Amino acid sequence: MPVDPFIDPHPNLTPAVLQGLGWLYLVLCVMNLFWTVRVYKEDKHCTLPVLNIELPRATFWALYCSVLLILGFMHLSFSSDENVHKFMLALEPGGPFESAIDAVVANPVTYFIISIAGTIVVLRFREALVQPTVGWIMLNGAILFMALSMTDYDFRQIVGKPDNVPIVALLYLVGGFTWLYFSRAVENDRRLADWDGEGPVPVLENDDNEKVLVWPDLVYSELICMIAITTLLIVWGIVLEAPLEEPASSAKTPNPSKAPWYFLGLQEMLVYYDPWLAGVVFPTMILGGLMAVPYIDFNRIGNGYYVFKQRAFAVTTFLVGFITLWVAMIILGTFLRGPNWNMFGIYEYWDVHKLEALNNVMLSELFYLEWFGWIFEMPSYKNTDPEGYKVAMILLRELPGFVAIGVYFVALPPFLAMKWLRGFYQRMGYLRFMVFTQLLLWMAALPLKMVLRWALNLKYLVNIPEYFFNI
Repeated sequence: MPVDPFIDPHPNLTPAVLQGLGWLYLVLCVMNLFWTVRVYKEDKHCTLPVLNIELPRATFWALYCSVLLILGFMHLSFSSDENVHKFMLALEPGGPFESAIDAVVANPVTYFIISIAGTIVVLRFREALVQPTVGWIMLNGAILFMALSMTDYDFRQIVGKPDNVPIVALLYLVGGFTWLYFSRAVENDRRLADWDGEGPVPVLENDDNEKVLVWPDLVYSELICMIAITTLLIVWGIVLEAPLEEPASSAKTPNPSKAPWYFLGLQEMLVYYDPWLAGVVFPTMILGGLMAVPYIDFNRIGNGYYVFKQRAFAVTTFLVGFITLWVAMIILGTFLRGPNWNMFGIYEYWDVHKLEALNNVMLSELFYLEWFGWIFEMPSYKNTDPEGYKVAMILLRELPGFVAIGVYFVALPPFLAMKWLRGFYQRMGYLRFMVFTQLLLWMAALPLKMVLRWALNLKYLVNIPEYFFNI
């Protein structure tokens, strides 16, 4: 029975989907076959706890390869119009699994908590996570999750969009290179802990430090990479349609209207900050901060090789800024922001009629009307009042916001220098420390404003619509 687009316009399973997943499982089977051979050569065994039987570890990977092989041929055997509706290994639309995932990722609070918690887990358990077997299991888990999720129509529409395919690859590349960094950093940390301080630094980068010639070694490598990348781009251009849309028209705008993926982090900031901050100040601080890093970095060790313990603060700050506050924002804007910029689950249909009622308030309203309304009265003015009186009332009305911002950016750095960052202040000096803390506070301003929005529905700390000025 062929899939009728008029009866089921959004089929979860189609012959093309099953064929693609079948080949994916077969490729994954071949990958794990090589891994099984690698494990077998290590000649390691384990004992089953109940049966008390000793088996090679490769046995379990061989069984896993067999399961992948069966799954691959099962998908291919059902990839016909007559049998596609009989295939059972697919996600249930609206089932417990999809509902649980959507409930977590479609909520900005839980999404942000998971992003922070994930970064903490990686840093805390890095020595366990960089084990080759653990890394291989995580890669298999990510591929299997993607394969199973592709049986959902709405998920497939999101990740299969030509604009979003590079973002899917970005997730695997960021995860892979992060794992590679920690793998080498943990090994170098172990070597440096056992080093007596004599001779060259015993890091991985010095094991194979032989100089090679640009010609032919480097040029040949670059030539091979150029051919490989060119081939990949040609195949990409043939297989995927170009993400071209109809000519722009003011009468019909896309919903949602999204920036290119590399600007989605800035577009997400517009939810929490005024455009002049999210579009001008924050990008300027990011670029200026990156340029200032070499001048404010006082740590002279840990350069030229991967390491964590010698540069724990720098690495942690970078990972929080890059993974949690940039990559996570790109993922949020790409896969979870739908029509009207509402948040949707990865398995949820993008309904243009979805409406989330929010009652955003200003800090001045909270201060004068809710918190201290029994003491203070909200400053106000009339249109007939003198201009100077109007300005004075506006400044008095927004005084709580200005005080909060002043405490955050002016009073907090000296407090940090005396309390938690005293060692940084002593080694960096006044000027470098102030630049360093200002950049750190600007980076922390985004998650703080997000928390204030979620907890108090706070839109602006300072709201002066009379002069189009908001913070």
